[in-house]
Amino acid sequence: MTAQTTQLVGSAPSVPSAPGQHSARPAVRVTQLRVLRSEWTKLTSLRSTVWTLAAALAVTVLLGTILCRLAANDWPHYSPEGRATFDAAATSLSGMYLAQLAIGVLGVLVISGEYTTGMIRASLGVVPRRLPVLWAKVTTFAVASFVLMVVANLIAFTAGQGMLSSRHIDVALSDPGVLRAVLGTAFYVTAIGVLGMALGAILRNTPAALGTLFGVLLVLPQIVGALPRSLARVGDYLPSTSGDALMQVTHGSDLPSPTHGLLVLLAYLVVTVTTAAVLLVRRDA
Repeated sequence: MTAQTTQLVGSAPSVPSAPGQHSARPAVRVTQLRVLRSEWTKLTSLRSTVWTLAAALAVTVLLGTILCRLAANDWPHYSPEGRATFDAAATSLSGMYLAQLAIGVLGVLVISGEYTTGMIRASLGVVPRRLPVLWAKVTTFAVASFVLMVVANLIAFTAGQGMLSSRHIDVALSDPGVLRAVLGTAFYVTAIGVLGMALGAILRNTPAALGTLFGVLLVLPQIVGALPRSLARVGDYLPSTSGDALMQVTHGSDLPSPTHGLLVLLAYLVVTVTTAAVLLVRRDA
């Protein structure tokens, strides 16, 4: 707790002085910037963070490259309809389906782990108000995840298009919609991580938060897919569908627009993070 306190305020706590004497170390005011620095230090000092981010980068690059290689090998057997709807950019970015799980798990652990170990009491005890801690956690995690996923997507895209170039079916980053897909996919994976963090703050229990996150990402799409056709459009409001919409460049009739996907993701984030903030203020640590 002492180390956390020192890191957060940027100076060791002042020692009470005798009457008539001045403290040798004046108290330093806790600011949002100092809280951000503290949370960044905590995030980057955990081995789980480094390994999980490395895993997300690896699966993004490897899966995208492998799928592009397979598509290039199988291209002569594609039907005319399959060739017309083939999305070279989305194929190279398909690693997001595994990366979202890694980043989502990390988002849950970043905050639920502190409730498990009791470290959250130290963080909240040092900061006069609780919300700056939550804002700092969300900001540092979102920035780290987004930057990593942009880098991973660019590497996966470059490697994947290199595989597809043997069949002359590759696309360039400057082609319409491609850069949007690269950045949009990175935003989607980051949003899933922040969603996991919000669930961790709301439920304060790692298994419960992970179960809820995986249920939303993996189970709900299966349930919605089994609904009658008249109710199938409910799937347009799932986070996973929004990710597909942001990743696709060649859009099919069954996918919403990228703008729709972006707005749906933002709505999920606003609702869950706001709920986490309200509960953080109202409940005991």
